[in-house]
Amino acid sequence: MSFPNIRPRRLRTSPAMRRLVSETRLSPAEFVLPMFVKEGLTEPRPIAAMPGVMQHSRDSLRKAAVEAVQAGVGGLMLFGVPENRDPEGSGGIDPGGILNVAIRDVVHEVGDATVVMSDLCLDEFTSHGHCGVLDASGEVDNDRTLQRYAEMALAQAAAGVHVLGPSGMMDGQVGVVRSALDAAGYQDRSILAYAVKYASAFFGPFRDAVESQLDGDRRSYQQDPANLREALREVELDIAEGADMVMVKPGLPYLDVISAVAERVTVPVAAYQVSGEYAMVEAAAANGWIDRERAIMESLTALRRAGAQITLTYWAVEAARLLRERY
Repeated sequence: MSFPNIRPRRLRTSPAMRRLVSETRLSPAEFVLPMFVKEGLTEPRPIAAMPGVMQHSRDSLRKAAVEAVQAGVGGLMLFGVPENRDPEGSGGIDPGGILNVAIRDVVHEVGDATVVMSDLCLDEFTSHGHCGVLDASGEVDNDRTLQRYAEMALAQAAAGVHVLGPSGMMDGQVGVVRSALDAAGYQDRSILAYAVKYASAFFGPFRDAVESQLDGDRRSYQQDPANLREALREVELDIAEGADMVMVKPGLPYLDVISAVAERVTVPVAAYQVSGEYAMVEAAAANGWIDRERAIMESLTALRRAGAQITLTYWAVEAARLLRERY
């Protein structure tokens, strides 16, 4: 018998054959589009560090939400950028604050045609840029912050949001939010827990997008990039506290973590393809160093293959169109 007598290349001979045997498939319904809305804007404003991404006005946010729904995107994650901030992050709790107003706008515009999600964190609203309120020594006060998260959750639920995303990495945040929602009659609102959120350098462009006031870092509450077992413990705690879905953030640098989480849990697993991942591809493509469209789809496929059933990505609308037209 001559060699090679086993030829795996037979299953790669044409685009049709490759599609037939593909082990990992993407769907627009799995994509969630993060969206920024800035108080006081009358037209969308480009974000320099994230080419192609905008800070929206209320009007342009509604239009972009409709566009995303028409593309088949599964969800929208809303972030608010206020004009004024204070140490307590009051703008996130105020029913008239930009995020709560934006939730009402989008829910009114698209209804149940997609899943409307909201970031539940104080960092966009605090004058110091941290994800919670500070104690007398300048450290984030975990338990006082939980009280603010409960208030923020009720404000977002009253605005009509479908899914709340506690992202501050405070101990006990999911349990406190779940209890507050249930006690107020919002048992039907889901929680997407940012269960594994690393203290990552890849968040840099996001801080430009939300005009972060942060001075210092968040390493005392976000996770050490070196740790996996700690991440799995955080996931277990969040599920025990009532999380309906769990997230790993960032995405591509932590494919092993996504895989480990997906192997251990029975709730949906999400990954956030964060601003730094987006910006690197856009910058490399702008310099002609990589094929932009292929890089987008390859990165999304990697996240899905690792075990992410849901992916938050700034390419959600474009990727949905590419899947329909070319893949």
